[in-house]
Amino acid sequence: MCRDWATYTTTILVPTDGSDSSTAAVERGVSNAKPHAATVHFLHVIDAGTEMAASGSIAPELTETLDQEASEILETASRKADEVDVAAEQVVLEGVPHEVIAEYSTDNEVDLIVMGASGRSGIKDHLLGSSTDRVIRSVDTSVLVARP
Repeated sequence: MCRDWATYTTTILVPTDGSDSSTAAVERGVSNAKPHAATVHFLHVIDAGTEMAASGSIAPELTETLDQEASEILETASRKADEVDVAAEQVVLEGVPHEVIAEYSTDNEVDLIVMGASGRSGIKDHLLGSSTDRVIRSVDTSVLVARP
């Protein structure tokens, strides 16, 4: 039996990478959370696969830069939630984005995932981003795709 997410939504996951599309997802996630008094989990995934050095690890300087960027992206998202009194959590994880998002949604019993239609990979807005597409295909949770 499928739950009615609009009635039972208490936890909304919004993966964000700072792109225009994920900014639209932040706004849509917050607006969906407000009437349900739901908590929004803003998740930034550091894609270690594309950031790894030849040695197989991320250089300390790059790690610091990526952590700072993640912090700024999540702070911006959290301010949107604070503006309308929506509870929010900030999470930074490392790994393959679609895998981390799917695992996080399961582990945290997320009721709704709100994602941007495309990310920072340069995919045009009319195409569904590869991470978004992969998340949709790998989770049982409802996914709302937001466009800027």
